[in-house]
Amino acid sequence: MKKSVILGCGLLLLGIGVIAALVFGGLYNRLVGLQEAVDSAWAQVENVYQRRADLIPNLVATVRGARDFERETLEAVVQARSRVGQVQLQGTPTAQELEAFQAAQGELSSALSRLLVVVEDYPELRATEAFRDLQAQLEGSENRIAVERRRFNEAARAYNTSRRRFPANLVAGILGFDEKPYFEAAPGAETPPAVDFSG
Repeated sequence: MKKSVILGCGLLLLGIGVIAALVFGGLYNRLVGLQEAVDSAWAQVENVYQRRADLIPNLVATVRGARDFERETLEAVVQARSRVGQVQLQGTPTAQELEAFQAAQGELSSALSRLLVVVEDYPELRATEAFRDLQAQLEGSENRIAVERRRFNEAARAYNTSRRRFPANLVAGILGFDEKPYFEAAPGAETPPAVDFSG
């Protein structure tokens, strides 16, 4: 009788151990899959930002050909692109790295916006086919950036939600699955720009 009770308890403990291992393994595999989705989404974000950065030398060369074009505006674009290149990330960024990356990219976006506004005063430049093509490609890049940032945030949300749920939070805590940061709107983005038609 005692042997059968001991054997029964041993089988019960073995069964519990197998079930716990299967649950642990399943949760681990799910977190790994979600983490890879975040890393993949981040790689695509970097890809579209790189596409934009690759277009800038052609844009600057095209604009530089215009007589008397405002040199400071071109230099601001070139310097902002240089600062973007200085932000080196290895894999999916931490919150601090993402903040630095966003700041550099925001500065480049701002410089490009100023460049495109200034170009309005140069009708002969706007009329060139090369400039129109580059402007269309830059606009397409900005749209792609917005789409890929949204996809990255969706992947980060799915990962962060999963890692915080019980019992996955136990597995995540034990195995070091850290929270992924989100892209956030630039400070002041909630305030609409002032439009002045009195000129």
